[in-house]
Amino acid sequence: MDIAIVAGTASTVVFAVSNLPMLRKALRTGDVSSYSLASLVMINAANVVYSLYVFSLPLGPIWALHSFYVISCGVMLWLCVRQRRAVVRASADSVQSVKRPDRVLSS
Repeated sequence: MDIAIVAGTASTVVFAVSNLPMLRKALRTGDVSSYSLASLVMINAANVVYSLYVFSLPLGPIWALHSFYVISCGVMLWLCVRQRRAVVRASADSVQSVKRPDRVLSS
């Protein structure tokens, strides 16, 4: 086996394993408030462009690494957008309940 393939495979495994705790916690708690939405959007946009290059290469460890990175960054963006929408919705509900205290809001 070529040394480059071994190194690529090893780095792919280490990178994926090192990111699993972050992903697990984000999925379990849904709390991604410490992440910047703008940064996540830019990372995902860059991943789309970089995918054009990576997937033009022969099948190898880089495909696995990049696929993992695309999926994990996509999940983080989805969680971030979902959390921010929930905050906006909760804020709008609290404003409406202050304006109309006689109205009972259902959750």
